[in-house]
Amino acid sequence: MSARPATYESAVGRLEEIIARLDSGQAGLRETLELCREGKTLIEYAAGELEAVGQGLEELRLDELIARLEAQGPTTE
Repeated sequence: MSARPATYESAVGRLEEIIARLDSGQAGLRETLELCREGKTLIEYAAGELEAVGQGLEELRLDELIARLEAQGPTTE
């Protein structure tokens, strides 16, 4: 699998397959190298997806905070 995964979940699933294959001790040297390369690509993709979701959650929290502050009205000190 060298193409970009369709989803975070499919990337994680493929990573689990790669780890199982490497743990089996049955992969040859070239296959191990290819699996490691693919795994690196999948990890980078998954990390990017997690970062995007984290940013989305942060934006939602900021939007909620702004809405609450606007609902409270101006404060006088």
